[in-house]
Amino acid sequence: MIITRTPFRLTLGGGGTDLPSFYREHGGFIFAVGIDKYMYLNVKPPILEDIIRVQYSKLEIVNHVEELQHTLAREALRFFHIDNGIEIVSIADVPAGTGLGSSSCYLVGLLNAIHSLTQAQVSPHELAEEACHIELERLGKPIGKQDQYMAAFGGLTTLKITKSGEVSVQRTALDRELLQTMEDNIVLFYTGAARDATAILQKQDGATRNRDQAVVTSLCEIRDIGVEIRDAVVRGNLRRFGELLDVHWQTKKRLSDGVSNRQIDEWYDLAKRNGAIGGKISGAGGGGFLMLYCEHNKSGLREAMRRAGLRELNFRFEFEGSKVVFDVVSRDGRLAHMDRQQRNHLHRMEPAAVAAIA
Repeated sequence: MIITRTPFRLTLGGGGTDLPSFYREHGGFIFAVGIDKYMYLNVKPPILEDIIRVQYSKLEIVNHVEELQHTLAREALRFFHIDNGIEIVSIADVPAGTGLGSSSCYLVGLLNAIHSLTQAQVSPHELAEEACHIELERLGKPIGKQDQYMAAFGGLTTLKITKSGEVSVQRTALDRELLQTMEDNIVLFYTGAARDATAILQKQDGATRNRDQAVVTSLCEIRDIGVEIRDAVVRGNLRRFGELLDVHWQTKKRLSDGVSNRQIDEWYDLAKRNGAIGGKISGAGGGGFLMLYCEHNKSGLREAMRRAGLRELNFRFEFEGSKVVFDVVSRDGRLAHMDRQQRNHLHRMEPAAVAAIA
């Protein structure tokens, strides 16, 4: 049995510039942080039956991988050439579709678990690139590379994406007191609205591919604002960080009508009237979590948002990426066969096109 724990993330700057349709022309920049809310995966071979059992919000029991409806589980197993004989159970701290990267957390955690199950060593870079390969290439999702890398690495992290798709990962080291202040001043409220970001991202992706000048210009601004946000945090100017979040949000809303709506705008205006300096909706927009930066009167802000029907999610920053937290592997014949098969598969794989800066 293998249990993995993979952190969700908050995007602080540059969101949307990690999509291939944008970074292939302009390069991408993401500044994000892992948080102590997790996706847990329990993966093990079944004791007696050669079946696949996948439990999430539904329960699937099938005889062959091709029968799975859960696309991420199916493609991960196909990636490892596992046809049957495995059980996968997932539990998450927050609902899916809330803009914290849950799908990629699931996939990265599952890949990490199967690597461990087959006794194969894997780096965070390899995990992230394998997940990108599955989601972007095999499944053709209109998403970027942020969620996979943040799930694999966690931490307060900068991702720079070249036009060729190579990703460099830079850790941001802050003074302990500054880091504590930043954690304390970011507040997170659940809007109660989970959504499928696919439609929003497809529209943005299509507009970028068609070189829609308004969308491309906004994304270029978001990339540059992301750099300013990272620089303000590094300099310790957290108030400027909050102000730039507001600029980021106003720019992001120009990407698509689906990014915000009347209710979200009302909540955001209410937050600004009650002490928030800036903020934004998590992920692609349209629902999920409202992240706000507030330096003073946080109790007043919390009370105003509570009265408006929003629930706060308490969190801390998480500086570890996806990790195996429990590992007991049975050395039976079937697992040994899977191990040989996986090693042969890994031997055939091309090296990931990724660079890392420690």
